[in-house]
Amino acid sequence: MNKKGRKRIKGNVIQFPDLEKRLLDKGLEQLQQKNFTEAVKWFEEAKSLAPKDGDVYVGLVLAYYEAGVFEKAKQLAEDMLKEGIGEYFQTVDLYLMILVQLHEYEKIMTTIEVLQDEKEIPFEKQEHFSKLLAFCKRMIENKVEQGERSQYADDENKNTNLLANKDPNQLVLAIAELAHKNVRQYITEVKQYLESEEGHPFLKTMLLNILQEQEYEKEIQVEKFGKVKLVVPSLLIPSTEMKQMKDVQKELFHLENEDPVLYQHIMSLIERHLYLLYPFEWSPVAPVLWAAAYHLTGLRFNGVDAHIEDIAAQYQVVIEEVERAYFFIQKLEKISYPII
Repeated sequence: MNKKGRKRIKGNVIQFPDLEKRLLDKGLEQLQQKNFTEAVKWFEEAKSLAPKDGDVYVGLVLAYYEAGVFEKAKQLAEDMLKEGIGEYFQTVDLYLMILVQLHEYEKIMTTIEVLQDEKEIPFEKQEHFSKLLAFCKRMIENKVEQGERSQYADDENKNTNLLANKDPNQLVLAIAELAHKNVRQYITEVKQYLESEEGHPFLKTMLLNILQEQEYEKEIQVEKFGKVKLVVPSLLIPSTEMKQMKDVQKELFHLENEDPVLYQHIMSLIERHLYLLYPFEWSPVAPVLWAAAYHLTGLRFNGVDAHIEDIAAQYQVVIEEVERAYFFIQKLEKISYPII
């Protein structure tokens, strides 16, 4: 048997060539299907064979994160940063995302401030990190702890005061409380918030989801990004099941084999942005245009010096249209992180 086809032997176990790649692919497949516990098993096995593989680590961090095992995801991300595994700023993004879920705002501030002091933050991420830093400072100053959560666990008839409350962090808590109440008692104020130009798109989606879960059957008006739409919440489908998302996913499917980690990162961006847009979709509708724009976004987020002309040619779309879509994606990304 030649060298290339030879089986590798580790201890008493015979390992087949590229076994870790097969395990990685299995993990990514389960991650895509949202079988996060299964994905963890495959990635952990791949990690045991390739303990320094950046793609394996990213997949494992995402699997633990999606499974809600945030402490384990955090530890892995910290290991990656300490040992220089994977693309540095992709790992930093993952790490900060996990810390937000764990409400470890001091650690987020320390991480970002160190990067700022060392002048290591790429230009395209500077505003993004500055907003996140400001968000953490507000959270620490406001001391959003258990005591403040109980502030909203008042009697059923207390006014939630959505429009009067300008602090997005307190608004998240107030809206979350509505999920445990009869939202119909607050429908006048909920409608006012959904119709208001001031309301944050993320919070409006939270309200729509609550109305949907409580099967609210009357027509309401929603304003987002300068557009207005009448919807019946009980008839809405989840943002992850919207046809446009599935169509764009098909256009990007080639990346699942070419660069599965990039593919997962792009799909995560798309899912988050459609949540912001919900119940609206991208405009213009053309799935191939948004596939090109998100491919460009994903590459640049991962530090690749991608040229818009090359991406436009690859997807056979007009450069100017890709550019407009790309800038709209940047707008969505800037407003999504401080809330999520």
